[in-house]
Amino acid sequence: MRYTYASRFAVLQYNETQGDFYGGNFWDGRATGLLLQNPNAEQATDPPVSAGEMGFPDIACIVFRISQAEYRPLFEAVWGEGSLDIAWPDDAEEICATPAGATVFGDDTEPLNISATDRLIATNAFDHWGQSVSFFQSSPRVSPFSSKFDAFLAGDYDLSDDERAGYALFRGKGNCNSCHLDGMSTLLEPGTEDAGNAGDAAPLFTDETYVNLGLPINPRLPLYYEDTPDPFGFTPNPDGFALRDLGMGSFLRSVNGVNPNADWTKHAPVFDGAFQTVTARNAAMAPLDCPTTEAGRVDADGNPVPFFQKSFFHNGYIKSLKQLVHFYNTRDTFAYPVTSGNCPAGTTEKVDCWPMPEVPNNVDTTVGDLGLTGEEEDQLVAFLETLTDGYTTPYRNRDVFTGECRTGGSAETQGNELLLATPDLPPCAAAFCGVPPLPDPAIK
Repeated sequence: MRYTYASRFAVLQYNETQGDFYGGNFWDGRATGLLLQNPNAEQATDPPVSAGEMGFPDIACIVFRISQAEYRPLFEAVWGEGSLDIAWPDDAEEICATPAGATVFGDDTEPLNISATDRLIATNAFDHWGQSVSFFQSSPRVSPFSSKFDAFLAGDYDLSDDERAGYALFRGKGNCNSCHLDGMSTLLEPGTEDAGNAGDAAPLFTDETYVNLGLPINPRLPLYYEDTPDPFGFTPNPDGFALRDLGMGSFLRSVNGVNPNADWTKHAPVFDGAFQTVTARNAAMAPLDCPTTEAGRVDADGNPVPFFQKSFFHNGYIKSLKQLVHFYNTRDTFAYPVTSGNCPAGTTEKVDCWPMPEVPNNVDTTVGDLGLTGEEEDQLVAFLETLTDGYTTPYRNRDVFTGECRTGGSAETQGNELLLATPDLPPCAAAFCGVPPLPDPAIK
């Protein structure tokens, strides 16, 4: 699952009046939902056949695996008798064990040799599998609305002083509620108050739009270094550091995914660098063994509280909620014309130095210089932590964790020990920045 509550997002649509896209799944919106009328189901079907993820070379390979699984009777009980009855070729196992992108397949995305009738059955079963995954994700077992904030809306929880202050900042000075909608008004003027009831008793904390927040290139992403063929002849990223992730702009040009609506293509330059506003729900979710995402916390006895290391935003550059809020607050205040890992001497990256945006076009100016104090940043983090499911009822499997918790450090500089210096960047590759309609202005 890309993120919680994604199953409730709308089918991607362009609002002519607002000049904005709404809905869809994936950070760049390429799971539109137009085919299945469910963007989350379409998102679920992509990783299995993505050469960079599970890497099956043919969608029919997923159906082949399902037909062999112990839960086959359950699938057929839902989607009908015969829904998996396909005459598989003798080499099906060999083909499905060879990863997508292997040179042996060339441009063939359907290497399994099955009849036209069986191909139709396989395509339907594949779509039904995606719908099944989405149905599960939309269930209370995954998206239960069981956080402190949900209890607060129901009148069953009193926010602490810091949580309440953070909630006021969320809807006011922090301007978070302009995009992460909570069903109440956004009150930017000091002293104003929303005296009404919440307009949504189960808010998703997103407006489902796409925004360029101005994040820098994250040189720790393995994709930048995957510029040579693997043993199967597949090269994930032949452009190396000439790659620029234009987000929705790339999708609208059909660089990532296939834009199904030619009328949308002309909007690509306006959405270069834009990524979906995800829900703020469960941003602070962590295993019970390491119950916080924030380094440097101590318990009532002064003992370190183990933390769970997460990565935030589309490229994982931010490593704590404190850093996330600080970025929104000071991105422009501490902006430097450098890349990650190259902040000037005397500054600390993510504290008083923010590297330049990967995509400088269309950067959102409603954030970046909010004037929040350090205490107010902490209060916003406290409020974000009220959005974690599992307060009214335990969150399923949150007590199952086989990794390692961490201790030490501080939330302000969390993860900085792993910073890499971004090398000198070559110009943006034509595969990304040379596809019409061209970025305006041109992206270096």
